[in-house]
Amino acid sequence: MNTFFEHSGTSWVRYSEYDWREVDGKLYLTPAENAKPEIYDPLKSGKQAVIDALNIGRLCMSKRPDSEIREAILEFANNYGMLGLMTALPTTANFMDYEYVYLPKNRFIKAETMATEDYLALFFPTEKPDVTKRGVESVWNIENDRTMIALAMAMSGKPTAMNMSFQRGYAERFDWLKQQFTDWIFVFSTSLLYYEGNDDKETKELFRQAMAAFDGNAPTYHIELRDKPTVVWDFHSLLLMIQMMFSTMLTDEKNPLRLCKHCNKVFEAKRPDNLFCSAECKNRFNVYKSRNKDK
Repeated sequence: MNTFFEHSGTSWVRYSEYDWREVDGKLYLTPAENAKPEIYDPLKSGKQAVIDALNIGRLCMSKRPDSEIREAILEFANNYGMLGLMTALPTTANFMDYEYVYLPKNRFIKAETMATEDYLALFFPTEKPDVTKRGVESVWNIENDRTMIALAMAMSGKPTAMNMSFQRGYAERFDWLKQQFTDWIFVFSTSLLYYEGNDDKETKELFRQAMAAFDGNAPTYHIELRDKPTVVWDFHSLLLMIQMMFSTMLTDEKNPLRLCKHCNKVFEAKRPDNLFCSAECKNRFNVYKSRNKDK
């Protein structure tokens, strides 16, 4: 795990600020009006992104108030950007090259196919992108915003839909985001219970089946000759990057993912026998245990 992404790179966009916006009774996360975009390499903070995502899922699963969950998701977006659900769900991120978007089974959209323009409307609830679609041909016009033009030029090698998801008007529904974070913590909890729970065969078989449902579109990669040969992952969504990083962390025996025995937060253990996320949590747990022992 320590060397898997050591000489790797990829690109994603995060804005300096995000807001929640309600449209037609639905709540959306979207870049703030005057927020500035920044291109960065999410793999450099990939492990922490996974841990933060799992801890948001923990809030969701423990039925914390939506206001608390929204605040946590907002902080996550400020640190890492949007999940990129628009390009994560279809069979290909190049769906702008087709008349229809093809969707494998997912938690958010029941239809197997959708007209491309109808699909775009799900992620641009307030201002539809200026797209002219004629069959498989499409023309995307952003000539009125210099910042967006510069961003599109900087990411010109990416699929059109991915580039569109970096634009200021792009938005993702709160209930969809909440479900995605919940799904990730469910997978982690399934693994935890399978190995640390009881040995009932039927229960373990249910856990195996639940884990088998954890899948997604596979990323591709290419090699660039930078200061040294570098694997560049073609992650067309932050969601896919987190999913792949999560998979490697979940199967890492040297630095396993753990739930802190004191605060119950997810953390990456420095060694297999670590039970606490910090020395502070360990000390607090021992103090609490000592006090209760004396009673």
